[in-house]
Amino acid sequence: MAELCAAASDAGFADVKSYINSGNLVFEAGKLKTSQVLALLEKVMKSEFGFEVDIIVRTALEWTKYGAGSPFPGAARSRPHLLLLGLSKLPCGSDIAARLGERAVQGEKIKVAGDAIWVDFAASVGKSKLTPAWFDKIAGSPVTMRNWNTILKLAEMLGS
Repeated sequence: MAELCAAASDAGFADVKSYINSGNLVFEAGKLKTSQVLALLEKVMKSEFGFEVDIIVRTALEWTKYGAGSPFPGAARSRPHLLLLGLSKLPCGSDIAARLGERAVQGEKIKVAGDAIWVDFAASVGKSKLTPAWFDKIAGSPVTMRNWNTILKLAEMLGS
């Protein structure tokens, strides 16, 4: 993560910080638009580390909204490691919650709020039929998932 932070700093981003080894970066992008940040970070990954990776970018304001509360407050309190936020690289179709719900098992609940795909895995992420590949397929682009604890930590890093 130190190398990733250094590469992002060298690319012109300010106050770059990472959270554990999660691939999450928090930084100041100046007046760059989200699409410009995304393109620049993908270029940095290819040139600095030699491989392509899909980058998913959200603004501090968007992240603050995620950290303000989930649609599953009981899960946030009792099983934060099983409450996940999914963010798709591209906008999802309006039917994504229903399509994901078709595979929900073990009391899993899904709620879409704006661009946030919230999943209360209830019993287990590992035994779920809602796999990362399934999320990507249904969303039509890569989806990254973060648990409630990580959401709160990133919001805290952003000063929320």
